[in-house]
Amino acid sequence: MSNVFGTPEIAALLTLVEEAARSTEAGVKHFVEPAPGTLSRTINKRHHIVFGRRGSGKSSLLQKAAADLTVDRRPIAYVNLEAFKGHSYPDVLISVLISTLGEFKKWMDSAAIHPASRTSFWKRFFGTTPQRSSFNRRNTATLSNQISKYIDSLEKELHSVDEAEMSVTVGAETSEKDTLELKVGAQSGVGSMGASANAESSSMRKRKVEETFKRSKVDFLHRHIIDYQRLFNSLAQLSDGDAYLFLDDLYHIRRGDQARVVDYFHRLAKDHHLWLKVGTIRHRTRWYVHGDPPVGMKIADDADEIDLDLTLEKYSLAKAFLVKILKNFAESAKVGRLDAFLTDRALDRLVLACGGVARDFLSIFRRSVDVARGHRGDKVSVEDVNVAAGEYDSAKREDFRRDTLDDSTPLEEEFINIRQFCLEHNNTNCFLLDKEQQGREVDLIHELVDLKLVHLIRSRVTVSGRPGRIYEAYMLDLSQYAGARKRRRLELVEFWRPDSAKDALRRISLLYTPGKIVEQTAPGDA
Repeated sequence: MSNVFGTPEIAALLTLVEEAARSTEAGVKHFVEPAPGTLSRTINKRHHIVFGRRGSGKSSLLQKAAADLTVDRRPIAYVNLEAFKGHSYPDVLISVLISTLGEFKKWMDSAAIHPASRTSFWKRFFGTTPQRSSFNRRNTATLSNQISKYIDSLEKELHSVDEAEMSVTVGAETSEKDTLELKVGAQSGVGSMGASANAESSSMRKRKVEETFKRSKVDFLHRHIIDYQRLFNSLAQLSDGDAYLFLDDLYHIRRGDQARVVDYFHRLAKDHHLWLKVGTIRHRTRWYVHGDPPVGMKIADDADEIDLDLTLEKYSLAKAFLVKILKNFAESAKVGRLDAFLTDRALDRLVLACGGVARDFLSIFRRSVDVARGHRGDKVSVEDVNVAAGEYDSAKREDFRRDTLDDSTPLEEEFINIRQFCLEHNNTNCFLLDKEQQGREVDLIHELVDLKLVHLIRSRVTVSGRPGRIYEAYMLDLSQYAGARKRRRLELVEFWRPDSAKDALRRISLLYTPGKIVEQTAPGDA
């Protein structure tokens, strides 16, 4: 039996895969474009909101775009908003603004002025050197110092007490003049003789006026919008082009504050040579709130969307993308063909287990190799992937807890209902949802899709006996019935095989009502 898993090449492959499981700046060297034209859209002069589940490649795309723009000497700032999780408004906005200006300053103090001949810097981070010449050092330093002053002012405001009662004493000086007349005279029979003299004295008196007011951080931010807009105009003049701000993982900010944060940066950017690229999870984000005035950015009017979610509904496209990523790493590790250590059925099961999410695909593959090593197999098998997928449930649950600090309870309850419906009542991995159904429970299902515990597999399904109704088909995540949780007689609907999935998904028994458990239908109704 060959010992392919013990070779240095496989060890190198696993190291690359493990490092890529978390997006880093160095990871741009292994970037694979999710779809043709995605990268070019991300760096064009248009505001964008980039949607994708955790691990779908949002951060990789934004970091790759930032790297390409840096090599072209375009001013960029990349801010990971996870650092501000739990911060309250307006402090969260001030903190993000401080970080944004700090990133632009860091860019100006490095990439803007480093000559292309400094290849050690450029090759290390970007793998290539810029074609445009570096900026004027004196002008760059002047603008960098101006940014430092803004940062100092913002930090002082951040650490002050909002809505505190303040008083200011205003002094005014007034001048008062006093006149004293002295007369000296002598009396005679002829008449009188005398002299008089005037003496003037002046004094300054101070009048104090005390004014009271409340300190407002929001007012401070509003008063300085024009200052920051001028800053970006100056930056555009210095760089002979526009600047780009990448705000990644907006969903980590409190949902009630998300639109206000986006709105402020949109006001700074509009018509002032700054373009926003915001990465987030769709159903965990509120990027626009209708009102008078509206708050945030409205898709199609203010910004366009880039959707990175390759769901299992687009199974062939998702598989092709994920295989391309793994082949890219295999080539770097000089492993060769994937079928040397991975069966075709195992590859299909990997795609199914990850739900089309790139990071999960790599992580489960890494675990699958360890499982295969344990039973001394020469290739990763379907059963190896099943075991690895079951073990990966703990990682998914950890992501779930991190992403739902404020509203985990209703999501957990809905997920339990779905799991019981599929595994306890229907003994299958899929369920159907009425496409026209609305309400909080339906929204929860969409959030569970974004949280990778449920996966969309068909957006239009008809059901026998329900004419005129359209349903969506979903799959319960493989981790819930694989590995240690393996269920012996579970019916696995192979929806990715068009010839076998059509009738299997059209059964009345698969209809699910959000928020409550539906009793198992009689066999004759299926």
